[in-house]
Amino acid sequence: MVLTLAAAVASAVLELSLTAQQRSGDGLEAGWVSGLAGLALAVPGGLLVHRVPRNAVAWILCASGLHWALDGLAVAYVAWAIAHSPTPAGAEYAYWVYQRVGAGLLFSLPLLLVFYPDGRLPRGWWRWAAVGSLAATAVLPLTLLFVPARVADAMDDGPAPAAAQGLSVDLLHLPLPDAAWEVLLRIGYAALPVSLLIPFAIVFRRYRAAADRARMRWLLWAGVVDVLVMLSALVLPQSVLGAGLFVAIAVTGFAIAMGVLQPGLLDIDNLLGRTVLYGTLAVVVVLVDAVVLALVTTSLGTRGAALAGLLVVLLVYGPLRSRLWLLVQRLVLGERHDPYRIISGLAEQLERSGSPERQLLAVARSVAEAFRSPYVAVEVHRSGGEALLAEFGRAAGPTQTLPITYRDETVGRLILAAGTYRTALSPRDERLLADVVRQAAAAARSSYLAAELQVSRERLVGAREEERRRVRRDLHDGLGPALGGVGLRIDTARNLLTRAPERADQVLRQAREDVSTALADVRRLVHDLRPPALDDIGLAGAVEQLAERLRAPGLTTRVSATLPADLPAAVEVAAYRIVAEALTNVTKHAGAAHCTVTLTAGADELVIEVRDDGSGIAPGTPSGVGLVSLRERADELGGRCEIICPDGGGTVIRAHVPLAPPTLG
Repeated sequence: MVLTLAAAVASAVLELSLTAQQRSGDGLEAGWVSGLAGLALAVPGGLLVHRVPRNAVAWILCASGLHWALDGLAVAYVAWAIAHSPTPAGAEYAYWVYQRVGAGLLFSLPLLLVFYPDGRLPRGWWRWAAVGSLAATAVLPLTLLFVPARVADAMDDGPAPAAAQGLSVDLLHLPLPDAAWEVLLRIGYAALPVSLLIPFAIVFRRYRAAADRARMRWLLWAGVVDVLVMLSALVLPQSVLGAGLFVAIAVTGFAIAMGVLQPGLLDIDNLLGRTVLYGTLAVVVVLVDAVVLALVTTSLGTRGAALAGLLVVLLVYGPLRSRLWLLVQRLVLGERHDPYRIISGLAEQLERSGSPERQLLAVARSVAEAFRSPYVAVEVHRSGGEALLAEFGRAAGPTQTLPITYRDETVGRLILAAGTYRTALSPRDERLLADVVRQAAAAARSSYLAAELQVSRERLVGAREEERRRVRRDLHDGLGPALGGVGLRIDTARNLLTRAPERADQVLRQAREDVSTALADVRRLVHDLRPPALDDIGLAGAVEQLAERLRAPGLTTRVSATLPADLPAAVEVAAYRIVAEALTNVTKHAGAAHCTVTLTAGADELVIEVRDDGSGIAPGTPSGVGLVSLRERADELGGRCEIICPDGGGTVIRAHVPLAPPTLG
């Protein structure tokens, strides 16, 4: 960077030492433009070397900046030497650097394109394509180092400027015939535009890759500015073209540094959009003005034509700006420039989508279109522990996960390709994304709950019929024959009573045993329908009795209950079954030393908590039948059940059961 600064300052000093009269007609470019261009590349290059010294882009910028500055110093020295000495010392070497070594500047652009932004060549066969394109680009600069001046002048733009006619550029020689040099020059000129296709294809490929898109937008912005500068060269006077070149190179260096170091520091989407908008407007205004002047100058004169052009521009500017701004926002931001359109479109898609799977797919598609993401996935948790997943696009790189919350509960997650939108979303974008996700969560949750309700109803009907069938079977196959057998024994005892009393007594004893067995079956049936302990000693006592019966060796179970006296029967049965299943799991699987059962009735719900200090549940373990039944019993009454494994170990099963049935509306 020091060498670049010294070369730029020296070229500026040499330029200032020449008067306008002395420089006029020498046909040489202004050296200060190249000197400033070199500084515009060396400054961001030096910053990158300081921050990311292993990134090849930093060193390419520094080398390109030094090259530009030396090129500017060479042409400035040639102009100064021609003006001040009839036999300029070193002018030939300076002119050779300017004419032949300066051609190496053609190599810097494709070199930057293939290494930006991480300083590495692309992978796979793209790497070999990049190396081949760089080799093709180097043909022309290398040929110009050795080609004789007569051959180069014949194939290029003609002889050197008049002031430099006496300066030779044939300082390096290779013994080749002129025909061979002509072939090499033709190959070099032909390969130059073709060899740029591969670097631009690499840039496009990296732009499409989610990980690099934010950085590539900075390069895209620099490209837009460069195109606008080139278009301005068609209408601006020759005297300001050097300033335009400096602006283009300075913007490129700044954009590359921002893209490598801080791609999210500025709102590149807004900057890119406004650059495209006002640049396009400027081009259109100039074209409209030129057309109007060409059409009406003859009839209205120069002054009238200028006024007519101004009037047309004023009439066209407002509507054109509005339409262009909408188009630019759609191209740069995607559909998220119009939040109402996204929300209304999503609502329409959700209405047309019948199943939860299709609704989640509609959400994924809306988010992908709004935020220009190549991959979006929406995942919603189900009560059974499994997840419902809908994907749009293909994940080609790292992803970013955002939680989906509904009524202060995390019901799923949103997965997007990382880096596809701004590194830091604007507050407006964050609100839009939150609204889309909230609407999606509500719709998906409602559809899923409706589907679950239908499944639950079918399950309840099936369970009820199965229970009836079981009771009928138990009564028909168990209690019925048992009672029939008792009746036969009683008849037998009556017949034996007069002639064999002892035998009759034995038969009656057997009948009594059969009655006891039948009574046990009846009690079992009654217990399956509703545990009798709930009616005898209440829910708290029944749970204490249950804890005592299910206590394992080495396990201490404590029951704490704060309950009203008039709990609904369905709530009592559900709570009893939940505690029974939870304590069974603790006894069989937890290996715990302490277990606490807490029953707390609030204003509108009963909270059941079973906490142990056992081994807990390993992450990724699928829910077994017991854990699923816990959730189902809570869901049947409109409640919920959550299973938590704290960091310190153990398991917490917490169920919330409403004390009153849920109502619609």
